[in-house]
Amino acid sequence: MKFILMLLVTTIVFANSYPTFSNKELQKIQQNSGTIACNRIEDYLQTMKKFKHLPKRIQLTKVNTYLNQLLPQVDTLNQKCTDYWETPKEFLEIGYGDCEDYVIIKYFTLIKLGFAKNRLFFTTVREKHSGQYHMVLSYFEDFHKQPLVLDNLSFRILDLRKRDDLKVDRFINHQGVFKLDEQNKLYWVSRTHKKFDILLARINKEKRLF
Repeated sequence: MKFILMLLVTTIVFANSYPTFSNKELQKIQQNSGTIACNRIEDYLQTMKKFKHLPKRIQLTKVNTYLNQLLPQVDTLNQKCTDYWETPKEFLEIGYGDCEDYVIIKYFTLIKLGFAKNRLFFTTVREKHSGQYHMVLSYFEDFHKQPLVLDNLSFRILDLRKRDDLKVDRFINHQGVFKLDEQNKLYWVSRTHKKFDILLARINKEKRLF
């Protein structure tokens, strides 16, 4: 009962900010995933409440550090399929995710804390040394400069020019898909991204269910 009351207070504080959890939803999570999952959600909500009024740069560092502590696991083990994008609620309940899932929860957490969503981008990259696909979150503090990179493989937040281990492909958010030109300016390559749109539809469904 104490857990439910604490979460109710936190839910009221963030009443218009996803992700939030209703009492009905928390009871279902308790039944399906147990106390550890509920405690993880409680800790997330209480921690974001503490971060709410910090300066933006400090929020970036704290959010990146906090969420990087969630455990990595590939989709084939976690979701029994390849390239599944978890919603923030799914990630918090399950407690495991891969690079895309860290990007997704950081994106929505920063919006929850007041960051402008037009400055945040899912960013597909290649790791130059391994050649492997990867995804990070980019934050354009200044659109005339290269973005800051939040990476689940690093607790340091560096601007893109200092991440010489990454070869950037595309930037994705609600406005569409972009690339970066030689003058560090974003330009449109597509107005939609299928997996991003599917993710948003699933999140909207979560909001309606509870």
